[in-house]
Amino acid sequence: MTAEALHRREVVSVLLADRGDLLVVSGLGSPTWDCAAAGDHPLTFSLWGAMGQAAMTGLGIALARPDRRVLVVTGDGEALMGLGALATIGVQGPRNLSIVILDNGRYGETGMQPSHTSFGVNLARVADGCGFSESRLTSSMRGVRAIRKEAHSRPGPNLAVVKIKPEKPPLVLPPREGRFLKDRFRSALLGLEGETRPE
Repeated sequence: MTAEALHRREVVSVLLADRGDLLVVSGLGSPTWDCAAAGDHPLTFSLWGAMGQAAMTGLGIALARPDRRVLVVTGDGEALMGLGALATIGVQGPRNLSIVILDNGRYGETGMQPSHTSFGVNLARVADGCGFSESRLTSSMRGVRAIRKEAHSRPGPNLAVVKIKPEKPPLVLPPREGRFLKDRFRSALLGLEGETRPE
């Protein structure tokens, strides 16, 4: 897998380029560091200590704001922990939700042990079976650019698995305080004046 896989930071940088008013939920651990490395943003809701919850958080936001596009960036370990979320998203059918799974075949936050995807579990096929409008697997930057375009325009729910190298780039941490992240995201989403700052 690693010979054809991509560098995670390059993938996320492309996904979030010229993001406009795209709402982003970043999953626990490395996906959150990747999104922060691409540029901290008030419309990114970063999850700290909520393993398995990125997809469902994205679903909640997508259902609450059907007028806005929502992108979840998460990892294979988190997606595997919350497979039931994919079934629920398929049933709910939010047309404004896209999920990108950065799949390095590892549990990166607990020691890089092999995950189920390294043994052949195909999360794109799982999403297809759950009734997603579009599901795909890619290991090319051309594919990543197509995914980025679809996240802004294609009716969902959409899911893409991007094969990435099992690497550990330097940490780039977003703000950590949960209430600050929630209030900042809410203020940016609602267009409130002023900027909330962590205490």
